[in-house]
Amino acid sequence: MTNSIYGLAMAALFTTIGLKAPVMENTLTWKKNQVIAHRGAWKKKGLPENSIASLKEAIKLGCYGSEFDVQMTSDSILVVNHDADFLGIPIATSTYAQLLEKKLSNGEHIPTLEAYLKAGKKQKGTKLILELKPAKVSGERDLQMTRKAVAMVQQLGAGAWVDYISFSYAMGEEVLALQPGAKVAYLNGDATLEKLIFSGFYGADYHFSVYKNGDWFTKSKALGLTLNAWTVNTAADMTWLLDQDIEFITTNEPELLFELLQNRK
Repeated sequence: MTNSIYGLAMAALFTTIGLKAPVMENTLTWKKNQVIAHRGAWKKKGLPENSIASLKEAIKLGCYGSEFDVQMTSDSILVVNHDADFLGIPIATSTYAQLLEKKLSNGEHIPTLEAYLKAGKKQKGTKLILELKPAKVSGERDLQMTRKAVAMVQQLGAGAWVDYISFSYAMGEEVLALQPGAKVAYLNGDATLEKLIFSGFYGADYHFSVYKNGDWFTKSKALGLTLNAWTVNTAADMTWLLDQDIEFITTNEPELLFELLQNRK
């Protein structure tokens, strides 16, 4: 039985017996473009990076994905922030309550991963690109954070929304061990495509300059891996990558990338 026929049959069955049919992942229709907003879509409207407001703006723009960074406090609360400190407060050695002493410029508190995922799940078009940030405290602590993040994603039923990325190869491998089939990409730029596919990674997510040397584009397609480039903020670099038929581009200028895509139609 094909997936579509199976889905219709299951829906009819649930209707007949008076139960609410479960939401199937194929009801989620991700945007068909290469645009990933880096830390959300924040720059044009002056929103705080990694805020829920910047996530909502990325969703409003229709980005394929909105990237965000996850770190862990000393009392093991997962929060969304890029730098190791939040407005001068070190995250790894501070409690969540201490982080609440300061607010983002729009009045938001630092988002927890739970709050961010709940906000992202309210829509069905933009992927949530979860970056696991190594804390430089210990490798075991990084893996502990990884386990908590994957558990939170699963607890909230957000697996279909979330793709994972990290500069830590070990954290990426841990995600794959905990959530087989998860889409995980590696950021650091020092692994071959052959190594990535052997480890079960979804693709490479390297600085765009890495792709200037070597046959990344042809080889990735032959291997069935995706390529994402970060952080691409000029029209010239975006155009070059689009000419190579890259799958994704992470940018602080999603509006510019959308304009270029529109002009190419």
